Amino acid sequence: MRVIVEADGGSRGNPGVAGYGAVVWDADHEAVLAERKEYIGRATNNVAEYRGLIAGLDAARDIGADEVRVRMDSKLVVEQMSGRWKVKHPDMIPLAAQARDLVAEFSSVDFAWIPRAENSHADRLANEAMDTQADGQVATSPEPAAPVEKGAAAKTGPGWTGAMGEPTRLVLVRHGQTALSVDRRYSGRGNPELTALGVQQADRVAHRIATRGGIKAIVSSPLSRARATADAIARRVGLPVHEVEGFTETDFGEWEGLTFLEAMQRDPELHRAWMSDVTVAPPGGESFEVVTERVRVATEQVVSEYGPGTVVVVSHVTPIKTVLRHALDVGPSILFKLHLDLASLSTAEFYADGGSSVRLVNDTNHLA
Repeated sequence: MRVIVEADGGSRGNPGVAGYGAVVWDADHEAVLAERKEYIGRATNNVAEYRGLIAGLDAARDIGADEVRVRMDSKLVVEQMSGRWKVKHPDMIPLAAQARDLVAEFSSVDFAWIPRAENSHADRLANEAMDTQADGQVATSPEPAAPVEKGAAAKTGPGWTGAMGEPTRLVLVRHGQTALSVDRRYSGRGNPELTALGVQQADRVAHRIATRGGIKAIVSSPLSRARATADAIARRVGLPVHEVEGFTETDFGEWEGLTFLEAMQRDPELHRAWMSDVTVAPPGGESFEVVTERVRVATEQVVSEYGPGTVVVVSHVTPIKTVLRHALDVGPSILFKLHLDLASLSTAEFYADGGSSVRLVNDTNHLA
């Protein structure tokens, strides 16, 4: 019997109140064959997601399935279970091993990533589990992190968040000036080159980063303005540049090359809606909701492949704002309220246990 398993997990605080949900569907995705959900106390999102996967596989085994299609919105779990990403965190290693042991009991199991909106049934079960909080038990706040000796800060969590271990520190660099940025025009996939000033800005930010040292990897949007900025950094640091498509700027569609005023005059109602609703897309372009999802996946990929350590990410306004939003765990309003200058530096940290913090936003001291 072939079935579909959808699983999800969540943590309110990451780490915080956590739970998972899993649902087993028939092969046509029409009938629910089994459901599982459980409040698991204080844990991270990743732990809860793995627990959901294990519960879903266990339920599929209990009903006699022999072929399983697993669908999850956790890129981390899907890529690790597919063998493309390594399992590094000690909390994940035993859970991944338990999941693999269950996989071995079926004749075939394959894994597929799906958008969060397509995983709503498992998400609902996970939230129901968290709502119960173990029959009314309220999770307590973490104790403040203990003080550490000077020089040991890189191996501790960011204070009050409770995260532990060495983080993956993303040094987020906006590219240098282009002709479109001079006139403040929408510049998405049009791919303009750096101006003479943009080249100078790229060299200055490269010098700043080389001076700080300790860079483990450099990744970049494939667009030429970002890649040229990344290449300037690479020459100073002595590392190759790895292109990551997910850090590409928003596709502004038919608004590409227009100023804010020109786009508003062209499509007044649509433009007003776009400025307040992340699900609205420019004509022929993509919504901020779509950008948010691909940047989230790209961030998880970089953290998994290059962390822990310091990684330079050269990108654009919207992707950088989105990484900061992810690290702060805040709503979409930050996309409309945060300003990032050309060739600016921002820093976000991501911990293997799910914790995150923002240490720097829009630093341009190197340009003065």
